Amino acid sequence: MTTRREAIFGLAGLWALYPDLALAKTKDEKPFSWAWLQDQALALSRQSWRAPPKPSPALDRLTYDAMQQVEYRPEKTLWGERDDAFGVRFFPLTGMARRAVSISIVENGMARPFAYSPSLYRFPARHAMGALGKNGGFSGFRFMNKGGRGDWLAFQGASYFRSAGPLHQYGLSARGLAINTGLPEPEEFPEFTHFWLEHSDAGVTVYALLDGPSVTGAHRLVNRLLPDQMLQDVSMTLHLRKSVERLGIAPLTSMFWYDEGHRAKARDWRPEIHDSDGLAIRTGTGERIWRPLNNPPRAQMNSFADNGPKGFGLLQRDRAFDHYQDDAVFYEKRPNLWIEPLGEWGAGAVMLYEIPTTSEYEDNIVAFWTPAAAATAGARYSFDYRMHWIGNEPEAMAVARTVDCWTGQGGQPGQPPSEGVTKIVADFAGERFEGLTYKNPVKPVVSVRNGKLLNSGTYPVDGTRNRWRLILDIERGNDEPTDIRAFLSLNREALTETFVYQLY
Repeated sequence: MTTRREAIFGLAGLWALYPDLALAKTKDEKPFSWAWLQDQALALSRQSWRAPPKPSPALDRLTYDAMQQVEYRPEKTLWGERDDAFGVRFFPLTGMARRAVSISIVENGMARPFAYSPSLYRFPARHAMGALGKNGGFSGFRFMNKGGRGDWLAFQGASYFRSAGPLHQYGLSARGLAINTGLPEPEEFPEFTHFWLEHSDAGVTVYALLDGPSVTGAHRLVNRLLPDQMLQDVSMTLHLRKSVERLGIAPLTSMFWYDEGHRAKARDWRPEIHDSDGLAIRTGTGERIWRPLNNPPRAQMNSFADNGPKGFGLLQRDRAFDHYQDDAVFYEKRPNLWIEPLGEWGAGAVMLYEIPTTSEYEDNIVAFWTPAAAATAGARYSFDYRMHWIGNEPEAMAVARTVDCWTGQGGQPGQPPSEGVTKIVADFAGERFEGLTYKNPVKPVVSVRNGKLLNSGTYPVDGTRNRWRLILDIERGNDEPTDIRAFLSLNREALTETFVYQLY
């Protein structure tokens, strides 16, 4: 039995470890709830947007090299005394992360500010971090693995966040919202300006207030760690200050430079370089679509119209180390991210925006859902969805999936290439091929827009089990992209997901 003296001593010891928490505990504590946060977003939408203050010029000295000398003190980890994977450490402002965010801790329905202090960090004497003093601030935060060895979830910059997933390797990112992505006008990046963190036995909940010139919003993300994935149950409410041409719900951002099917782009010695290799969609009718990613010659937007989508996401299907040969950043371990809508999303489209890149340091891929109805000033939106950060497929498939894709010169092997013709070779694998041989009447079903199908064929790949190959010769059209849709069928029943490809 714990005595009152022991309880007071334990509390005093905890406050000694977290002096900023102790300070905040005695003042500025206010009631907090999800309903209250939604009311705040509504009230904020009725006010004119105010640009955040300009960051201090002193941040210019906090360069990448300077920040390598800064360490968050492990003993200052929020909730670090708990034996779980929800300890929080906070990112300071730097020369690259210059926007300060407000962070509060929620306990028993009450929120108290988590105050910034340079004492949270360890750095050399006369370091630029010390010169900021208490004028510094937080740019975000991260959740640490059990024992404090590395992190698994991080929020930093605009409305960006990302998870390392079950393979413990960061890759693609998510955002709270995308506005006017892929339009001639500049894209707008609303920001998470205030965060509230709440710990529970099941996980940790992150609440965030979104603000931007065109929109305000309230976000709630319930984060749970499972053995094979990290789950985030997201609820969001949006209020438009002004009309928006393209509203992007559940946006995902990734990098694709080149893969086995784009060897002409491979200036680097490594065979493939990408965080994700395809967009997967399960439509409202249950059709599974796989669209390999491109590094196009010019920015390109693709739209996949749907009603009541069942899911979409950016995946890294290729998990073979020897396909990348990178033992520093391990592209084969990059997480997949699958968006599962909860509730009825109605009519709209999954959008895929691809931007040219010549390096692995630029995120050039964006995918999101956009509602069909016009996003007009004064409108309110509410969406719920589940985010699956995983290392494998998001769900069992009744059809075979695309596992490889190559392109090359068209025509007969060994003969001069056919001008303007591209050969596409795609392999499908899955139990749906069990027991089938070349004697079965498996047929490719192909459609081409802005081009012409010259030849097609399919057959089981020799020496493999339940793997079939599709070969297409496509005569390209005019300067616009050539779009190909294909799947394998048996007796008019689909054996594979729909393979969607785009040629330039």
